Amino acid sequence: MIEKSIYEDYQIDFSDTYNSDNAYYFIFNHERELFLVNETLPESFKDFEVDFKLYIGKFKGKDTFVINADSDDSFYPLQEVYELNKDIYLMANRAVLIRDWFISHQYCGKCGVHTVLDEKDMMMKCPECGQVHYPRIAPAIIVAVSNDDKLLMAKHSYHKTHRYALVAGFVEPGESIEEAVHREVGEEIGIKIKTLKYMKSQSWPFPNSLMLAFTAEYDCGEINVDGDEIVKAKWFSKEDIVRYDSDISISDWLIQNFIDTH
Repeated sequence: MIEKSIYEDYQIDFSDTYNSDNAYYFIFNHERELFLVNETLPESFKDFEVDFKLYIGKFKGKDTFVINADSDDSFYPLQEVYELNKDIYLMANRAVLIRDWFISHQYCGKCGVHTVLDEKDMMMKCPECGQVHYPRIAPAIIVAVSNDDKLLMAKHSYHKTHRYALVAGFVEPGESIEEAVHREVGEEIGIKIKTLKYMKSQSWPFPNSLMLAFTAEYDCGEINVDGDEIVKAKWFSKEDIVRYDSDISISDWLIQNFIDTH
């Protein structure tokens, strides 16, 4: 997991005054993959058939654009970008979310009229009904539940691998973040938890989540998985935990934190 703040190298800006001749270009294809040249950003986009180009601020002192292109060139999945260049991944995280928002809000969800980009703010607005559409993120929780010197891990039905992972889930409308943690653990595992503690958060662009990480302690109950999202769950000592192949996610950070503190 990247500990560095995006704002060390980035400044939010949104205007029609910029320099596109000496800039950074985050060029994505339709698979949300990023174009890199020798593991860095390209200096030009002239060879691409561009769907749109959107100014998104300043990265390392240069005007920066997100571009969606129709191309068969070599693009990199974001997970690979993370392994190649973490600074670029950190910024690509924001760029791809803005790209997704711009593509998915071309028409007003209220009345269906073609939207237009606002002159001052990063939002799409409807010229007919006045509805505004800002970039969206989906808050989600992830929790490391401990029982003395053991960590709760579960096997998810939708994972392509058979590896165990931490309990996670999306926040429902009307509930607090804390309520979401208790509900997810209860629904998926069947136990109750206590001593809930917020740790940190992470932007997770797969596709558009904000992950909020917690630790908690076992309170009571027996493991009884839902059989839908979770097919198995059990307690792991730190010696038995199988680590992820990458440290890209806050889940890996939580697991390392458990190992370090138990």
